[in-house]
Amino acid sequence: MMREIEEVMNKVKAKSDHQPVFIQAIQEVYESIEPAVKRRPQYIQHNILERMVEPERMIIFRVPWVDDQGRIRVHRGYRIELNSAIGPYKGGLRFHPSVNSGILKFLAFEQTFKNALTTLPMGGGKGGSDFDPKGKSDLEVMKFCQSFMTELFRHIGPDTDVPAGDIGVGAREIGFLFGQYKRIKNEFSGALTGKGPKWGGSLIRPEATGYGATYFAQEMLNGRGDGLKGKICTVSGSGNVAQYTVEKLNQLGAKPVTLSDSDGFIYDPNGIDEEKLAWVMDLKEVRRGRISEYAKKFNVGFFPGKRPWGVQSDCAFPSATQNEISGEDARILLENGCILVSEGANMPSEPDAVRQFIDKKICYGPGKAANAGGVAISGLEMSQNSLHYSWPREEVDRRLQEIMHSIYTAASETAAEYGQPTNLVMGANIAGFVKVADAMIDQGVV
Repeated sequence: MMREIEEVMNKVKAKSDHQPVFIQAIQEVYESIEPAVKRRPQYIQHNILERMVEPERMIIFRVPWVDDQGRIRVHRGYRIELNSAIGPYKGGLRFHPSVNSGILKFLAFEQTFKNALTTLPMGGGKGGSDFDPKGKSDLEVMKFCQSFMTELFRHIGPDTDVPAGDIGVGAREIGFLFGQYKRIKNEFSGALTGKGPKWGGSLIRPEATGYGATYFAQEMLNGRGDGLKGKICTVSGSGNVAQYTVEKLNQLGAKPVTLSDSDGFIYDPNGIDEEKLAWVMDLKEVRRGRISEYAKKFNVGFFPGKRPWGVQSDCAFPSATQNEISGEDARILLENGCILVSEGANMPSEPDAVRQFIDKKICYGPGKAANAGGVAISGLEMSQNSLHYSWPREEVDRRLQEIMHSIYTAASETAAEYGQPTNLVMGANIAGFVKVADAMIDQGVV
């Protein structure tokens, strides 16, 4: 590792030693961009490496609310506005007990380069709270969202910072958040994405991340003269990303056989077809149940406390959370003949797993490239809001496919330029980093 990168990493570790996933994310990017930094001494001259890892703004606030029993509860809210060099801050809100500033800094850092790859003018941000909507009534969730937005509203706007949904923040939460923003600001503007299609949202937004990860997988296979048709696919998670990954895999002729949640995973060797997927969507989005109920309903295996990576498959789609594929999981996947990993989640593969995928030269789509479909459609929603217009489903899907093709092309061509044509991690990291870094230099010391 070149001296300047090592010095920045040492500073980050000294400042953020309690934030391991943030350090991991920076290490992964900075190790792979070293060839580009060597070619461009201006990045060292302008101290881009250190400026890139320091958020432009970090907002932390108290969120008090009253539960159904009349008790006053208090949670902590966050918004990390990391980089606005190429556009307004853009990134989701996550409501989950695991949320803290370190996780959100990692997500905002990843988001910055992911957004740069989409070809759309969006900076990087992330936010959320340690509030858990699971098990809460609709009224409790509404009260929390209204309290959260009562502080957040002053920091966001269509040309400043445009949050979206993430884990724990779906259509219900976005609706409550937007309603409170509109009430306080007395304006109907595109300050949030993921809105309902009847009130400013874009068609295909719920499907976008899962569809995008699948389109990216198809691009990777097409690049090797192959395709998804007939492939056995393992999918983790059971939220929006996993559900719509399964839907698109079915449409493209593949056979998805697993889904999971925090309790464990189900394995359906006959495939999770359209009818079964509709049942899962009702289970998760309406009844808010556990994936183990699928095993009872369809008489298949449920494996408590485990992840699906031991199931023999051609393709894997990690779509749950960070670091869900360990080095051992990667070894088993590869031994079982897996030829493709397309990341629907953010940084779901541990560093050892990533190294194995790269060394074996399988089709490996890192999250900042493969799961950029969600934020791409968010960007298109921003465009539609600015135009006061709504594109039909076919138009949005066409644009999504074009964006995923552009991301794959940028990553693969950049990887080839630096002598590693199969290393899309390097390609995506360099392509995203260079775009943001050049914009920062053009705008001076800000």
